[in-house]
Amino acid sequence: MIQVPIAPLVLIVSMVFATPGFSQTKNPEWDKIVEAAKKEGKVVASIPPTPELRKLMEIAFTRRYGIATEFVPARGGSIIQRMVSEAKANTQYFDLHIGGTESVITGLLPENILDSIDPYLILPEVRDPKHWWGGHIYVDNAKRYVYNFVAYQTVSLWSDPNQYKAVEFKSFDDLLSPKLQGKIGISDPRTPGSGSSMWSYMHYIKGEEFLRKLVAQKLFITRDLRLLAENLARGKIAVTSGIGYSEFQPFIKANLPVVPLPVPKEGLYISGGYGHLTILKNPPHPNATKVFVNWLLSRDGQEVFARGMGVGSRRLEIDTKWLRDYGVIAAKDFLTPEQFYKYENQSEEKINKVREPAAIFARKLLGS
Repeated sequence: MIQVPIAPLVLIVSMVFATPGFSQTKNPEWDKIVEAAKKEGKVVASIPPTPELRKLMEIAFTRRYGIATEFVPARGGSIIQRMVSEAKANTQYFDLHIGGTESVITGLLPENILDSIDPYLILPEVRDPKHWWGGHIYVDNAKRYVYNFVAYQTVSLWSDPNQYKAVEFKSFDDLLSPKLQGKIGISDPRTPGSGSSMWSYMHYIKGEEFLRKLVAQKLFITRDLRLLAENLARGKIAVTSGIGYSEFQPFIKANLPVVPLPVPKEGLYISGGYGHLTILKNPPHPNATKVFVNWLLSRDGQEVFARGMGVGSRRLEIDTKWLRDYGVIAAKDFLTPEQFYKYENQSEEKINKVREPAAIFARKLLGS
C-alpha cells in the first residue's frame, strides 16, 4: 500500500521557514503594507475544503507575518452565491477566493465584482513572470481577474484494488464492464467542480451514447466528495470518478486500499483544480489581502499549498516530481505551455464551449 511522503504539519512549516524567504528582503514600500495589514488585523478568504491545507496556511502565514487568518473552507457554488449576495447588499465579508473556475466564471465574473489581480502582485519573486512556468496565466478572457497558479494532470479515477485492479483499466470503455455495475461512484456532474470536469471530458471524447451507457451502470452520484472517497476506501464501491488526490489523502495516510487508475488511452485534460485566485473589489482588508496574495504566490506559500493539496504548482522552484506516485503529474514536468493551453479545461472559453454543453446534457440525463 502506498504511503504519502507528506510530513506532519509542524515539520512542513519548519521546512518552509528553514530557508530564507522573500520577507527578509529590505523593501520600505512592502514594510508599510505589512504594518498597515497588521492594523487591519486579519485577512478573510474562501479556500478549498481541505482541513490539512487550512491548518498549514494558518500556521505558516501567521508565523511569517503575525496577521490573523479567517479561512472558510467550502466548495465553490455555495460560497460564490454568498459573495454575490453580500456584494449586492454592500455587506462584503470576504477579501478573496481560492478555488476552481467554473463557479467563478459563471457566478462571480458576470457580476463585475472582481478586482484586477495585477496591482496586488508586488514583490519581485511574485511579480516577475520568470519564476512561473508559462509566465503569468489568467483563465478569464480579459486576462485580469482569475489567476491560475496550479496546473497538473490527474486521472481523477481511483479504485479499490481488492475489487478492481489498475491493470484492468486501459480505456474509458472499461468502465462499462458488467463487473462494475452498481460499483461506480461519481462526483455530481450537474454542479461546478471536479465531477463536471471529468464528465465534460468524457462527453467531449466519448460522446453522449457512452455517457448513457455509463449512467446505466447504476452510478452512485453525490456532491459530497468526502463521502465518495470514504465509500471507496471502505469497499462500498469499486471505482470513483471526478475526485482526486486531495480528497483521498486522509485515507491513503491511514493505509486504506485506494489507488489511482492509469491514464486511459483516450488521454486526459489538464486541470488547475482549486489553484485559482480571485480578489473581490474593495476588499475589507486591502493591505492584509496584498500581504496574503504575495505570500500565497511566493515560493513558501506555493510549497504549503502544493503539499497541502497534493497538486502541481506552476512556480519553477517547487518540487513536483513526487506527485507522480499518486496519479498526479505537474504540467511543467511533461508539457510545454503551448500544450497546456490546448489541453486545459478550466478557462472561460473551455467552460462556455465544452463544459457547459456537457452540464446541460447531465441535467437532461440525470434530472435537474
